[in-house]
Amino acid sequence: MPRRTTKSALPDYALETEAGAPARLVCGVDEAGRGPLAGPVVAGAVLLDPANIPPGLNDSKKLDTARREALFAALQPVAEIGIGIASVEEIDRLNILQATMLAMTRAIAALPRAPQFALIDGNRAPKQLPCPARSIVRGDATSLSIAAASIAAKVTRDRLMLVLAQSHPGYGFERHMGYGTAAHLEAISRLGPTPAHRRSFAPIRNILSPTP
Repeated sequence: MPRRTTKSALPDYALETEAGAPARLVCGVDEAGRGPLAGPVVAGAVLLDPANIPPGLNDSKKLDTARREALFAALQPVAEIGIGIASVEEIDRLNILQATMLAMTRAIAALPRAPQFALIDGNRAPKQLPCPARSIVRGDATSLSIAAASIAAKVTRDRLMLVLAQSHPGYGFERHMGYGTAAHLEAISRLGPTPAHRRSFAPIRNILSPTP
């Protein structure tokens, strides 16, 4: 496979082809929400049709909200999409890494057809998947399927955070999506944590059990 020479190169279908697509069903998997102090972690799994890929797919972090929403809408009629969610309670019980693996496993299981190979963003893959898998560091910037999965995960999670913003006004979830911004930390100190906050994360744990 040719080596990429510029950081601005868009994702392509080379990793999928290397894994046997299109004769073999190859999905991309990515997550959104490992770092925030509040809300679930969400994973997306996407099986693309190589003959009908929406133009402009890219790592969701490189796209603004409107572009992510437009691409997610464009993906839905032409791709197979699975979404997996691990709750705040599962994050606190399992830890964020294991909850992320659980969300990825659920996303793959939610696909309409079982994939025969999975390309996973990051440096590790969930255990006990129904198919072989390969982890790809910065896969969302390399693989079109992983980029599509990153968009599905991010858009879904942002929508969930907007719902939480209505349930818990005053915290600014609609702006920072649960990340530990200065405004978010100030709101937690002033109002206290909500059930949507991850109590296993140090900033929340320290507020609930301050060191004397």
